Amino acid sequence: MQNFYFYGLENSSDSNSKKQVMAKEILGIDVGGSGIKGAIVNVETGELVTERHRIETPQPATPRAIAETIKKIADHFNYNGKIGCGFPAVIKNGVIKTASNIDKSNIDVDADKLFSEITGRETSVVNDADAAGMAEIAFGDGKDVKGVVLVITIGTGIGSALFTDSKLVPNTEFGHIYMENGKVAEKYTSDAVRKKEDLSWKKWGKRFNKYLTYMDFLLNPKLIILGGGASKKMEKFNEQIKISTPVKPAKLLNEAGIIGAAVNASLK
Repeated sequence: MQNFYFYGLENSSDSNSKKQVMAKEILGIDVGGSGIKGAIVNVETGELVTERHRIETPQPATPRAIAETIKKIADHFNYNGKIGCGFPAVIKNGVIKTASNIDKSNIDVDADKLFSEITGRETSVVNDADAAGMAEIAFGDGKDVKGVVLVITIGTGIGSALFTDSKLVPNTEFGHIYMENGKVAEKYTSDAVRKKEDLSWKKWGKRFNKYLTYMDFLLNPKLIILGGGASKKMEKFNEQIKISTPVKPAKLLNEAGIIGAAVNASLK
């Protein structure tokens, strides 16, 4: 498990030297199935110091094409520092291990190395849902919560980030669990499925509640935070959420992935 207390400075005997090597403003990138977006983030406050810049995800979303898009975003900001990148895959030591909503050619690619080479800037890659979770733990409603916090991102797929006492359990893939109807969760209740099947928010909310009920049973979290694009519309399906565990929209909404990616880079 990754210790994710805010910047890890609480236990540092030399926080001044720590601050000296940690840039205050870092470019955060959130790679999604439909769009790649980025902004420069103040990693001490969690605030975006620029407007977001978004480019359509290249098709096919090969590693090189994604890296070149990240470079375009960095060039847009005339930014030459370290880059933090949230990526929709299991990431182990900077290497991409899965590819559910991106091109299969990404599997086993050393993203840290490739993205750094192509962008010309040191780049640190992390699972995108883990990045969003880091932001909510550092700056959102997950801050200082004792016990288990589950962050779920709802978009093209379903991502998850699990924390216990603010410590990250990396690369959980709870969007890929099988529901009792035999369907993979994100193929049943992602935002992309809602749009594809033209589901009303009420009908989709009932589906999503089944998923939350299952996750609540398995993990017994103290708090569930919903991120991703659908988090902005929670008032449209909130009445369908019937579990007893508190469920809150991400405080940072769909900027959480960008912010968390920047924060993760600041820790490297």
